[in-house]
Amino acid sequence: MANIQYVTKEGLEKLREDLHQLESLERPKISQQIADARDKGDLSENAEYDAAKEAQGMLEMQIAKLKEVVAYARVIDESKLDSSRVSILSRVKIKNTANGQELVYTLVPESEADLAKMRISVNTPIAKGLLGKSVNEIAEITLPNGMTLNFEILEISLD
Repeated sequence: MANIQYVTKEGLEKLREDLHQLESLERPKISQQIADARDKGDLSENAEYDAAKEAQGMLEMQIAKLKEVVAYARVIDESKLDSSRVSILSRVKIKNTANGQELVYTLVPESEADLAKMRISVNTPIAKGLLGKSVNEIAEITLPNGMTLNFEILEISLD
């Protein structure tokens, strides 16, 4: 069985848009490149043809993978999430107990992580350490380098 991947409604729509883009725009473009390269003559010494065929193989692999992700995607039912504890889709305000620095993260499925927007994957060490905690609890998080950080949970909300 393939891996079930949990996504938001917006995340699933983005996956479907990406798949549509690859199938309806990129696939015909590569087919045209192959046809153009084929028209140039001897295929055994045609680098353009080889490159286009390789690009086609990579694209088809990408399309197949995306189709599988979409097929096994499960949309998270936000109405069943508990806002009193940190869970997926929680927006969490935390304070580093060592230096007092405050951060706000939203915990999202891995496919929707974007550090620039402070959206971290639930699979990261920080998110794993925060999951299940409630306001005023201290999350002790051990990073891959062995360093341990303590974060106090200040606020939890669902976006």
